[in-house]
Amino acid sequence: SEMCIRDRPRNIIMCGIVGVVSTDQCNQQIYDSLLLLQHRGQDSTGIATMDGSVFHINKSKGQVREAYRTRDMRALIGRSGLGHVRYATKGAAHREEEAQPFYVNAPYGIILVHNGNLTNTRELEKELFKVDKRHTNTSSDTEMLLNVLATELNSEVKGKDVDPDDLFNAVKRLHSRVEGSYASIALIAGHGLLAFRDPFGIRPLVIGKRVKENNKPEWVIASESLVIENNDYVIVRDVEPGEAIFITSNGEFYSKQCSDNPQLFPCSFEYVYLARPDSIMNGISVYESRLRMGDLLAETIKKQISLGDIDVVMPIPDSSRPAAMQVARQLGIEYREGFFKNRYVGRTFIMPGQSLRKRSVRQKLNAMSTEFKNKNVLIVDDSVVRGTTSQQIVQMARSAGANKVTFTSAAPPIRYPHVYGINMPSRNELIAYNRDINQIENNFLIDKMIYQEVNNLTQAITQNSKIKELDLSCFTGKYITGTVTDEYLTWVEETSLS
Repeated sequence: SEMCIRDRPRNIIMCGIVGVVSTDQCNQQIYDSLLLLQHRGQDSTGIATMDGSVFHINKSKGQVREAYRTRDMRALIGRSGLGHVRYATKGAAHREEEAQPFYVNAPYGIILVHNGNLTNTRELEKELFKVDKRHTNTSSDTEMLLNVLATELNSEVKGKDVDPDDLFNAVKRLHSRVEGSYASIALIAGHGLLAFRDPFGIRPLVIGKRVKENNKPEWVIASESLVIENNDYVIVRDVEPGEAIFITSNGEFYSKQCSDNPQLFPCSFEYVYLARPDSIMNGISVYESRLRMGDLLAETIKKQISLGDIDVVMPIPDSSRPAAMQVARQLGIEYREGFFKNRYVGRTFIMPGQSLRKRSVRQKLNAMSTEFKNKNVLIVDDSVVRGTTSQQIVQMARSAGANKVTFTSAAPPIRYPHVYGINMPSRNELIAYNRDINQIENNFLIDKMIYQEVNNLTQAITQNSKIKELDLSCFTGKYITGTVTDEYLTWVEETSLS
């Protein structure tokens, strides 16, 4: 039986998720929502709808526009449904069986999508196999999360019909077993939609509502608020850390706190890079937080260089633009666009395979020589992960004629893996791991490297908000779930390479 348990890490993926309870067919709503969440994942996508107690599922590799044909959409019948887009880690990006949603047939039939990453998969896999007698057939921790939920719900209902308290008790027991980050949406066959968030609220999840002419409510739950606003819903609130939401197929709304000690520690990297700027998460405008990152980065820049040595400030498009505009404004230096972006190439730092990543940077950006020639350039990026992209950008700026290059990051040095759902798995892949600023400057062949301070990043995100703390683990090495040890990080690195 030991041979059936894989001693390998589950795939760490970045995802966008959406769930809808409608008074009409919901397939178009879900499709439109996934288009809005495409920036959160371009490797694969999936849609599931529920027609009474019957599920209809379509999963495919690639982006949303290329994944679904008219006949696929017509087959997705039902007034409730959910959808998913994802980026995957290396080795799993193109395996269609890893795509979400996942399904189990008992109790009732459950389909689930998940954004995040579980960190106690070794223990969970043994429990599921030996105690719960459940088998998982992929390396996705989403399949594991679904089986834990199904196990706990099955023990709660014991053959009777489900009610909201049964679901909430199952989620409460799930919280006690599962560690890591998870924002999840599930369909319970014949009953409704269940959504829940981990007790630290690491990954985002927002609720929206609209009322039709017949006064019946329609609901949407999604990773980002832009889905709600663009589909003419009104933002109700975020799903709270540890909370579970159940919406019946008729639109009745139930909620309950299912954690004994919920605490809000949202992922700081959502605000730095991952989320779209027109989203609001945990009551914070992503765009405004990025503007403040620029304001505070400018203060650090003033302390480290002579401003008379800088001719222009330039962003790396697109997510660093708000910060770069504020840096230029605060420093009183001209803001210029020197890099032109090819919008038909996906994000690079999460693309599988280093050689592909290197090649894609040149495909993605072009430096305009008229903006660089004989100038001292201050480049603003949102963050520096592996450094591969940044090094090539510096080379492009020099090849375009730049005299001096100062490289700045609106985020602090990323020195540790992000284990809660963003593909930064190996410490040795991170340019800032065990390196000081001088070593990074020498590696980049730049005149000066300036990073945001950790306390300034915190201030930029949390200012004027209810949030007291953030998940800053990739910058500080302090993992808020408290169970991510050096042994765990080493295991992830070693088994990912094998």
